[in-house]
Amino acid sequence: MNAPMNPPPIAAVRSRLAAAPAQLFIDGAYVDAADGATLAVEDPATGETIAHASSAGPLDIDRAVRAARSAFEGGPWSRMSPNERSKLLWKLADAIDAAGDELATIETLDNGMPYGIARHAAVPMASESLRYYAGWPTKLGGETLPVSAEGEWHAYTLRQPVGVVGAISAWNFPLSMACGKLAPAMAAGCTVVLKPAEQTPLGVAQLGRLAQEVGIPDGVINVVAGLGSVAGQALVDHPLVNKISFTGSTATGKAILAASARDLKRVTLELGGKSPCVIFADADLERAIEGAAMGVFFNSGQICVARSRLFVHRKVFDRVVEGVAGFVRNLKVGNGFEPSSMLGPLVSRAQLDRVAGYVELGTAEGAELVAGGRRLGETGYFVEPTLLAGTSPDMRVMREEIFGPVVCAVPFDDDDLQLIAARANDTEFGLAASIWTRDLGTAHRMARRIDAGQIEVNGGLPMQFALPFGGFKQSGIGRENGREGIEAFTELKTVTMRL
Repeated sequence: MNAPMNPPPIAAVRSRLAAAPAQLFIDGAYVDAADGATLAVEDPATGETIAHASSAGPLDIDRAVRAARSAFEGGPWSRMSPNERSKLLWKLADAIDAAGDELATIETLDNGMPYGIARHAAVPMASESLRYYAGWPTKLGGETLPVSAEGEWHAYTLRQPVGVVGAISAWNFPLSMACGKLAPAMAAGCTVVLKPAEQTPLGVAQLGRLAQEVGIPDGVINVVAGLGSVAGQALVDHPLVNKISFTGSTATGKAILAASARDLKRVTLELGGKSPCVIFADADLERAIEGAAMGVFFNSGQICVARSRLFVHRKVFDRVVEGVAGFVRNLKVGNGFEPSSMLGPLVSRAQLDRVAGYVELGTAEGAELVAGGRRLGETGYFVEPTLLAGTSPDMRVMREEIFGPVVCAVPFDDDDLQLIAARANDTEFGLAASIWTRDLGTAHRMARRIDAGQIEVNGGLPMQFALPFGGFKQSGIGRENGREGIEAFTELKTVTMRL
């Protein structure tokens, strides 16, 4: 994580951001909100307001949706060949890479993540999602199917774009999350109204400029920052939006699902998690300890797949807890522009208060604070990574998503995989899980028994856009990435013809 530092002059970027509000991008033009409303954008490392962004209201959302509808139904996007769409997606990826230093600097100012992570993980992840899906427009087809009926028939299926997509992205990886929604929607032939998280609108706002530079037609991409309760709600409620793709909290996802039911909008929901990490006695403990620590502390715990429940065989429990605690003590928490920083601040005062509140709640309920747990410094939203032990299944720190650098360690004694899996599954969520063992039989059997959409054995991959991603239970509906990710932005049509 200590990637080489090469940000452009930070003061110059801050000056440009502060000079004027980041505007909405609608129908190929940057515009202010109709009512002039703005959002204050903070630097989480200092708590200072560094910029403002136009805050969309219902009138702005309506204009953006109608621009997307026009581009979809009658504009050049609907008439563009698949290979032309592919080329434009690839060009947008190249433009993101070319602007990578500045985009990474904005992500660090906006979100707080260390610059090395922004430059060498978050920004490349944004461009790679576009490149992966740039390969799909020429390959997205239907099938010719047999018919068991009297006479001669020709039957086939078509995959056609679902239409206008309302994409609502999260704040923990602002640019890459946004592109992860744009890429499959555009590859499928859809047009998009993208609402970035209100906490982190600055980097995503740059996508409009880049889209124009590479020749993406007006109305195909519209970027409308704003409050979830206002802009997000208007987007979900708009009758000309055909699909909502949302990443965020389970509570908000449920509200979106209920609102979408009024006109049966298609939905993809990537929601919360309370993911388990299970370490067996035969695991490579050196790797397992590091994997368990970074499985929850990476990006200051602000990741939906955080392995925040750590189940360890009692034979090695003390060693693993000691190792994770040592890891906590060696993690440098600081400003994202400091080369030594491994973890940055939490994204906001509200998030800091939330995490601190859970740590206090856990200790009040009887958990043992093994390491961390303190706020760091008087300015900014920094908190130590936190390890709790002595937790029980009924504690709120074991049941609720904290979305911060807090992990609960629990020993297990038995070797009954069904019972171990039952403990791992004792949650309303089912997004991800980690298994650490040298026994392939144990690994495969546990992978089948744990209710989660993503199972990692003996370590995790960086994001792979060819692999479907999504959750069981209240962790979401549908899948992102891979074939499933683009097919989610299509409707399947069956055609039959008597010959």
